[in-house]
Amino acid sequence: MLAPVTLLSRTLLTSIVATAALASAVPASASTLADPAARRLDSITLEGHGYGHGHGLSQYGAEGAAREGLSTGQILRFYYPGTKVGRLGGTVRVLLTDLDDRLVVKAQSSLTVAKVGSGRHRTRAIDAKATWWRVVPDGTTNRVERRRGGSWKLWRSVAGDVEFAADAPLTVKTADGEVQYRGTLRSVRSEATPEGREIVNHVSLENYLRGVVPREVPALWHGAAVRAQAIAARTYAAFERADARGAAYDLCDTAACQVYGGASAEHPASDAAVKATAGQVLTEGGEPIFAQFSASNGGWTAAGDYDYLPAQEDPYDGWSGNPYTDWTATLTAADIEAQWPAIGDLTGITIDQRDGNGEWGGRVLSMTIAGTAGSVVVSGATFRTRFGLRETWFQLA
Repeated sequence: MLAPVTLLSRTLLTSIVATAALASAVPASASTLADPAARRLDSITLEGHGYGHGHGLSQYGAEGAAREGLSTGQILRFYYPGTKVGRLGGTVRVLLTDLDDRLVVKAQSSLTVAKVGSGRHRTRAIDAKATWWRVVPDGTTNRVERRRGGSWKLWRSVAGDVEFAADAPLTVKTADGEVQYRGTLRSVRSEATPEGREIVNHVSLENYLRGVVPREVPALWHGAAVRAQAIAARTYAAFERADARGAAYDLCDTAACQVYGGASAEHPASDAAVKATAGQVLTEGGEPIFAQFSASNGGWTAAGDYDYLPAQEDPYDGWSGNPYTDWTATLTAADIEAQWPAIGDLTGITIDQRDGNGEWGGRVLSMTIAGTAGSVVVSGATFRTRFGLRETWFQLA
């Protein structure tokens, strides 16, 4: 496998959907771990299915479906029923979370600098001895500096946001090395960060996908599955772009949105999938859908907030190559007591409500954690998040 399949879109939405699902929840089948003598439990072991929130496309399920001969269209119609194919293009704005407030860009002959909002005017960043350029916030202005030899020297000060562009991909310095990005890179003012700046990549939707698809699924998976991922990822980006009007960026580059690695992540096989599906998005009522996806649904999709995200049995997810169909996890009493100290010593856990879909009655919606000093009722989503569990579909082993 060239890249790990990652979660998308995702932890916060799990909590929202779980809360909404309580109205249609069914009582859990007996799934209680408790000591009748109210003695402290040493640990609990969970067994579960899936990895992610379970809404929409299962990445491993798409690969399983492709291995059974389903086409890209058939895969997407299964995971997003009732949707149609439309076309969209344009650019997206991606927050680069690994960069601090100082945007550091490698020198190249075509590098230009512009003040954002100044129209088409760009200034060529010419200095034959410069090896790197950077933007350093300085109050209400930005210091554009170049590195010559072993020191940084001021080139000029710019009021407002600053943008770098070049004819070739831009190389930026990160804490872990160097990463290349197509499009332009902006240092923009933001009140959301302690540094007061955020680095945003403005890039065409198609070039953005070239840096997303191989980070979400292995590029050398079956072509139908990779093409399905490309369309789902393009649709997800278009939906988020429409929802982010007025903000400084449309998406982030992590699994909280979609994992994006810039030009450095590109692979010929996933590039081919992006090209073969160029511009294609899934729509409902002419608008891009909320095309959620996750690594594995464990054999049953979870109902989302839209009709095209139904709960349904998935016959494709459980193929032999899926490492997330079944899993186990062990938590110590100390782990649990540290999260909810008011319970005292842990004496029992009861699963109260599930969503009613699949083995054990489906995903956990609510559970009671009991101790010598009291008890607390928490959602399955909260419990999953606190302990980094793969899914809310679990039972007490």
